[in-house]
Amino acid sequence: MFEKLEEVVHKFERLTEQMADPEIATDSGRFTKIAKERAEIQDVVEAYVAYKTLLDAMDDNEAMVGDPDPEIRAMALEELASLKVTKEKAEAEIQLLLLPHDPMDDKNTIIEIRAGTGGEEAALFAADLFRMYRRYADTQKWKMEILSAHDTGLGGYKEIVCLITGKKVFSRLKWESGVHRVQRVPETEAQGRVHTSAVTVAVLPEAEEVDVDIRDQDIRVDLYRASGAGGQHVNKTDSAVRLTHEPTGIVVACQDERSQHKNKAKAMKILRSKILEKEIDDRQKSEAADRKSQVGSGDRSERIRTYNFPQNRLTDHRIGLTLYKLDRIIEGELGELLDPLRAWFQAEALKAVQE
Repeated sequence: MFEKLEEVVHKFERLTEQMADPEIATDSGRFTKIAKERAEIQDVVEAYVAYKTLLDAMDDNEAMVGDPDPEIRAMALEELASLKVTKEKAEAEIQLLLLPHDPMDDKNTIIEIRAGTGGEEAALFAADLFRMYRRYADTQKWKMEILSAHDTGLGGYKEIVCLITGKKVFSRLKWESGVHRVQRVPETEAQGRVHTSAVTVAVLPEAEEVDVDIRDQDIRVDLYRASGAGGQHVNKTDSAVRLTHEPTGIVVACQDERSQHKNKAKAMKILRSKILEKEIDDRQKSEAADRKSQVGSGDRSERIRTYNFPQNRLTDHRIGLTLYKLDRIIEGELGELLDPLRAWFQAEALKAVQE
């Protein structure tokens, strides 16, 4: 590990020198690329520098353990015990920082929420999940834009797709993909019985044009008239757009905007991200079919979580986490849920690297 850390430090120093080079400093493209590469390893370098300072402090205290003065010896032993605990934590942090960087972590994110089994109750819960993510996005100073929405007219969504932009969005939300199950008494239930419904969530890194090569001849474009609630333009013009990517069979439709051009642009944004997701998934499966860190990492068919409203309980089945504060979580307080998820998946990734 230390040999690798020294290599990272040397690389950091080399990149720092390059940024100070007048020739590179005047070339915005090269400078930006080098600055980004340097920023990606800065946390590792800073953690390693702090770790080496810690080791020096331990050496100093170990030397004082042999001091003839009993007070100095006692002080050194006490300090040494504290430093050993700090050293273990620092080593664990450095190991995590050395994990391969997911290039998608810095991407903006497209979230697709779709009602599953449960009829209108599932659609209402899809709306609840959308509001939960929107409120969490607000606390993180992220921006949210609705790309496509198919509402039921009763406050629920059959499907809603939104784009969240901001710092480290995908790295925080990527573990949300999967089936979210809800248990509660619907407002329309006269007998007070608890119903179980399900909603599927897909979290996709936003793909830019450089990330995915889509040929015009591979896309079939179908135009049709928008349906459902949507204003006076509904059923009057063919403004709705359906895109089909022939090589993969991926289909995306958008009808929210009055403009056919705007609908097509939004549909293309979603389509690119879905194609990128498929390419990443196919690559991961071919590289390591049984890689442990893939368990529960994004399979939309997997039930990942249960929201039990009568008991105010949320359970994440992947890590066995149960929290009795569903009322607060559904209001967007996701920190106590997302932080343990991230830690668990990082630990799994660390195990896979060490094996």
